[in-house]
Amino acid sequence: MKLNNTYYILRHGEAVSNVKQVVSSWPEKFKNPLTQHGKEMVMAAAEMLKEKKIDMIFTSPLLRAKETARIVGKELNIQPKFDKRLREVGFGAVNGRPAEELLYLGFEKERLKNSIKRSETYGDVLKRVYAFLKETDKKYKGKTILIVSHQCPLWILENKVRGFSLVEGLKMNPKEKRIGKAEVRELK
Repeated sequence: MKLNNTYYILRHGEAVSNVKQVVSSWPEKFKNPLTQHGKEMVMAAAEMLKEKKIDMIFTSPLLRAKETARIVGKELNIQPKFDKRLREVGFGAVNGRPAEELLYLGFEKERLKNSIKRSETYGDVLKRVYAFLKETDKKYKGKTILIVSHQCPLWILENKVRGFSLVEGLKMNPKEKRIGKAEVRELK
């Protein structure tokens, strides 16, 4: 995919749900802010992003992503814009439950096209994040844009831009290769 802008992606910093190992998507069932360590991680990312000459920041409206975008935005003097298409995967009935329940459900491979416990499929996530990227790329030209979101939506978007299908992306990018907390990557 040829892009009209330069894009960087940033996963939110460590949040309470990461430490407690609880699934947290939307609607947010509990307050899930960044931890102190998460804030420090984001500050380090913000320092690195100063070199990138970011023009705009778009972020998921979930608390941990909003806090991440606001910390970076404050450092770069940019007001983040919220877009619900950048939200975490909708985990349905598993939202708010222990993360280990996802493993018992064989969640990842089944999620490509099937909903488990009223969850959003990876295909659904792909449609919304790709719609965001296409709309943004059509609206702006020659900008450097930061996208703040969550591991799964960013992983899916990254694979789409590289030309991989969901199945190929799942095979080629095991969890240990996916974007880490407060990690910055260029989207290309």
